[in-house]
Amino acid sequence: MVLSSGGARGLAHVGVIEELERRGYTIAEIAGCSAGALVGGMYAAGKLHEFKDWICHLDRLDVFSLMDFTFSSRGFIKGEKVFQALKKVIPDQNIEDLLLPFSCNAVDVNSGKEQVFRQGSLYTAIRASGSIPSVFLPAKVEKRHFIDGGVLNPVPISLISDPHAHKVVVVDTNGLDEHYLELPTKPASKPQGLALPSWVKEYQGKVKAYFPEEKKKENQRSYSALELVTRSFDLLQDRYCQLLLENYPVDVQIKVSRKQAGTLEFHRAAELIEVGRIKAIAALDLLEDGNR
Repeated sequence: MVLSSGGARGLAHVGVIEELERRGYTIAEIAGCSAGALVGGMYAAGKLHEFKDWICHLDRLDVFSLMDFTFSSRGFIKGEKVFQALKKVIPDQNIEDLLLPFSCNAVDVNSGKEQVFRQGSLYTAIRASGSIPSVFLPAKVEKRHFIDGGVLNPVPISLISDPHAHKVVVVDTNGLDEHYLELPTKPASKPQGLALPSWVKEYQGKVKAYFPEEKKKENQRSYSALELVTRSFDLLQDRYCQLLLENYPVDVQIKVSRKQAGTLEFHRAAELIEVGRIKAIAALDLLEDGNR
């Protein structure tokens, strides 16, 4: 199983894994990048349920409180506070002691080369793999500094030991807008309070007939400097993903649109997990129908 980068969208990986398990599939090996390294690492440690329970109970304020902001020019989030909180729920362990083979990647800032983590501290590897440039400070491991593995290899199929030994499932959460999935919205609860008298409603109707509301013109979105960097990074990842998927044998390919959620919208965990589940159902149905 190969889990791509994608920030908060990577929580869709949880839904995909759960659907695979529900159908009786056994995951033999996991390779992950950035958010994919986080979810993949939690599963390989046998702690996906605990991770899901923890992250699904974080609201917007909780997520904000876990961001240890800094004024460094290399990034505006230190990225240590969230791991300190997560370690209280799921203790760190060495990658070589996990329940199944796991690997993730990062990029050495100085050499510009990909670094693959297959041993040592799980959280150290995940922290390095998810160091999104300009957002999180580069991760320091001994005397080296690392940034997000998605810079060079956002869909790390190359990390799988033998892609031909088992079916390869790839989850790419940097898809185009066409892969966007709109979930049904829950009906809004009726607001409580005093009902407007009928004469007031009638008066409102007459006023609107003479003074119709002007339709707001949709202005082209203006991006901030940070949004431009993030947007550029997303576009690069999407292109890399397409190229990588064209060069490796893939049995199941699951695409989640980058439009599905912003990079740091982890408070939408439950929604994104559901997106992953729905996408997995469609892809696995297609696979199984083809095998009949």
